Amino acid sequence: MDITLIRSFLEVAATGSFVAASERLFVTQSAVSLRIQRLEDSLGRPLFTRSKAGAELTQAGIEFERYAMSLLRVWEEARQQVAIPDGFTRRLFIGAQYSLWPRLGFRWIDALRTAMPDLNIRAELGMPDRMTRSLSEGSIQAALLYTPQLRPGLEARPITEEKLVLVAGFPDPTLDLADKYVFVDWGPEFLHAHAAALPHLTNTGLTFALGALSADFIKRRGLAAYQPARYVKRDLDAGTLWLVPDAPTFPFPVYAVWREDVEEDLRKQAETALDAVVSQLAGERDEVLDALDHLSLDHKSLGSTETE
Repeated sequence: MDITLIRSFLEVAATGSFVAASERLFVTQSAVSLRIQRLEDSLGRPLFTRSKAGAELTQAGIEFERYAMSLLRVWEEARQQVAIPDGFTRRLFIGAQYSLWPRLGFRWIDALRTAMPDLNIRAELGMPDRMTRSLSEGSIQAALLYTPQLRPGLEARPITEEKLVLVAGFPDPTLDLADKYVFVDWGPEFLHAHAAALPHLTNTGLTFALGALSADFIKRRGLAAYQPARYVKRDLDAGTLWLVPDAPTFPFPVYAVWREDVEEDLRKQAETALDAVVSQLAGERDEVLDALDHLSLDHKSLGSTETE
């Protein structure tokens, strides 16, 4: 059976939409429709009920979904097993969001290579939607994510709590940012907390759903935005980004999402390595938060002196 038919079926089932599935698969809607039709012809049963509202699984579709997941998993396991190079006996394919690679993901790989020299490692980059799809399909076995989207067969474990801090691409910034603020969408919880704490910065005309990719944008253009403390520490140390005093910080948990079928001993060793890396990084995050506390205290002291 053509594995692309299975992938297309699972995307339509997950999104409830041929349009959304086509966007995730980077093909046209008509291509997705044709694939589903071919699959339905092969099975002799309709898998979806189509309507203007989208696509809903029929009873046959519901029954077929678990087999589709199994077929895709077996295919990925076979493909990955065949690809293990000589000299390696195990493999671990991992993914992470952009800002989680530089100071967490790469160090995890270092720790994995030290702990398990026989481990073949492959790393991928992606947004939560893509990482979740890759986990479900079995093309990766673990992922580091801020906002996990759980599906059957996946398990999420919180590993640390990041802090989002307000930084600017110019020295001596204040909360009076006017037209220099970029709103970075870090998810619904951040959106609500941000609106309550900084209502004057809610609608600034420039919104990014690009995560830490926006750090380079604000740095080069003299703008300001919320970024993960750990991620921007290097720029803060280098004097290319500056903390904004008195700005509130927002918690942002980081999760390790695993496929439940990962071999137990491999997962245990990998998690031990990851926990060791996280412990080291907690100090870097705290350094940034301590610097912000001191800066805010100095800023308040200066303000009090000027008003006397």
